[in-house]
Amino acid sequence: MRPFLLLSLLLSACNSAEVQETAVEKITASVDTIAPEVIIDTFQLTPIDYDTSQWTELIQLDTSIVLDIRYATNNNFVKEKMYECGRCFLRPAAAKAVIGLHQKLKEKGLKIKLYDCFRPRPIQWKLWKKIPDPRYVSDPRKGSMHNRGAAVDLTFTDMDGKELDMGTDFDFFGIEAYHEYQEYSEEILNNRKLLKESMESIGFKAIRTEWWHYSYQGKSYEISDMVWNCEEEVKN
Repeated sequence: MRPFLLLSLLLSACNSAEVQETAVEKITASVDTIAPEVIIDTFQLTPIDYDTSQWTELIQLDTSIVLDIRYATNNNFVKEKMYECGRCFLRPAAAKAVIGLHQKLKEKGLKIKLYDCFRPRPIQWKLWKKIPDPRYVSDPRKGSMHNRGAAVDLTFTDMDGKELDMGTDFDFFGIEAYHEYQEYSEEILNNRKLLKESMESIGFKAIRTEWWHYSYQGKSYEISDMVWNCEEEVKN
């Protein structure tokens, strides 16, 4: 091989490695020390189009986490699409905790499936205008933990994507979704217990009426109006 051609190939390889390294540094700069088991797949990263000091997009840290962002579809309790596209953002510390748990669950043959993450306050206003009832939708003037980027709605699945039976679907409003409701099989009660204990172990707290909802307790955050980009090149 000619010397100048070999030099050209080596320089190209070095530049490619530098680009990948820069992308990883940009994503992880705002996350403290990610647990060693958290694997960042540099070959499936989408463009970074948000403030990484304030937000982390979970799919950027682990592409195997399952997203079923219901408010980006009509499959939700208002039967209307609220988000232009389904992306999952959390505050960096909360995102780190969720991804760390996801990695540990995979070792046991389970995955996290996310129904909702950060919810921009403008979207909260849209929900409120449809259902102005604080029993089901938080008043956007006060905001919710979702509006602060510190709450998730989630369940667990097996490695093939089949959801563990939790007794009701996401966003079911009735006593059957309450943690205190016990008129279920041992399997369902155990699944809910696993979800609750797992989330509590990483600093998230449940609410009484929704088995799927957990809020991060490690830090306080302000309500945010940030709305994510939905251009074709950054869709998940």
